[in-house]
Amino acid sequence: MIINIKTYDYDYLIIGGGMAADSAARGIREVDSEGTIGIIGKEENPPYARPPLTKDLWKGEEKVEDIDLNTSEVNIEFHSGKIVTKIDPTQKIVYDDTGDKFSYKKLLISTGGTPKEIPNVKEPGIMYYRTLSDFKKLRKIVDEKSSFGVIGGGFIGSEIAAGIKLYKSNASVSMIFPEYGIGGLIFPEKLSKFLNEYYQEKGINVLSGELVTRITKQKKTYLIETKSGKKLEFDAIVAGLGINPNLDVVKGTNLKVDDGIVVNQHLQTSDDDIFAAGDVVRYYVSALDSYVRVEHEDNAINMGYAAGQNMVGEENVYDQLSYFYSDLFDYGYEAVGMLNSKLKTTEVWKTPFEEGIVYYLQDDKVKGILLWNVWEKVDEARLIISDGKKLSPENLKGLIEF
Repeated sequence: MIINIKTYDYDYLIIGGGMAADSAARGIREVDSEGTIGIIGKEENPPYARPPLTKDLWKGEEKVEDIDLNTSEVNIEFHSGKIVTKIDPTQKIVYDDTGDKFSYKKLLISTGGTPKEIPNVKEPGIMYYRTLSDFKKLRKIVDEKSSFGVIGGGFIGSEIAAGIKLYKSNASVSMIFPEYGIGGLIFPEKLSKFLNEYYQEKGINVLSGELVTRITKQKKTYLIETKSGKKLEFDAIVAGLGINPNLDVVKGTNLKVDDGIVVNQHLQTSDDDIFAAGDVVRYYVSALDSYVRVEHEDNAINMGYAAGQNMVGEENVYDQLSYFYSDLFDYGYEAVGMLNSKLKTTEVWKTPFEEGIVYYLQDDKVKGILLWNVWEKVDEARLIISDGKKLSPENLKGLIEF
């Protein structure tokens, strides 16, 4: 059998077809209007906005065609449905799973992440929700079925449970997770438990403190068994447990890795001609005095853009204290910095759990701020964290006016 191996040559090559890739291509084009750009994407779809997959697409506020980022308008070549199997930094060549070769002058790795799976559970029918194709598949299932088990109480779990219920009000939706409350890893305990009650009021069965130990396929349904002995039956199961960074692509290279690809302030890896951006990156944030890996839209867009420009020769310093946001039925929030329920917190409420600010502190310094139903205060929050001053609970009460 003759294998037709193709060879491509680019000034700028991007591995990964997500939001960071789109933003990087635009960053390149701002500086270099002529250089050739190639993007290798694992998905068949060109780059698209990811947040609507758990938000606006379910609410009907956006359609699938609305989330396309139109990356082609900046003159790129997109290679879809391909997996990179090897990077050869010495020869500056990338190989894909068909044997095709891509040479580059500058390379960007923006491979994102893969959904975490339920430990010791191997049922193939579980949907680990992440992509546009997952959304299309799940919405079809929701149209046809009636009962849904959502495993996970974090960002994806809380949003997709709300999304299904908003899309189909008579759907039976249950959330199953081991924490004491929804968002239990980031919210203070009382706020997290308030969300349990709130979701119950919205018609979602909340099963907190439950660890899934087994899932088996019945004839037309799935049976979930938990550590406490509960047995729950659903038409479909969707899981949102976070992601692991996609690092397979750097195996066999000498690039520095530590729960992500480690980059310097210019988003260069330990190879000066290889950059990295997005969910897969671990970078230093001076405001936190810490290396972090951030899995949110704001970081993907801004980091991708900065990396793209730096690939052309700019020297943008990326030290951004990123923010993230979520919608939970009628509630919403924006947040900046480190949100960890294990940190010391100070809560300032105008009305408890309706409108307020939560400050997360370490050594009496603010490391994270949750703006709960408080808007247009992200820049103020960033300044407070960046100042790095020691603050008492009394100092925090009027720090941000709302």
